[in-house]
Amino acid sequence: MSVRPFTTEEVATRGREIYNNRLKSLLETNQFGKFLVIDIETGDYEIDDDDLAASMRAYLKKPDGSRYGMRIGYDTVGTIGNSKQRVDH
Repeated sequence: MSVRPFTTEEVATRGREIYNNRLKSLLETNQFGKFLVIDIETGDYEIDDDDLAASMRAYLKKPDGSRYGMRIGYDTVGTIGNSKQRVDH
């Protein structure tokens, strides 16, 4: 059994920090609504309209990496029902 170097909370915290400090201003204007997967150890990232495609490319770059996934400009990846609401911070 392998041991992950980061807890779920650490992955989320580091992913949000990388996004807010380095990527948010770059990506929210022209990539809004797309899926983002960040390698929290290297800072490398993948963007795609399809969350699985972005995840697979990130995985292929570094299979043993610790990744954080999100939807650019949203607090959640998806919704239940038919409404989407942008959250400005």
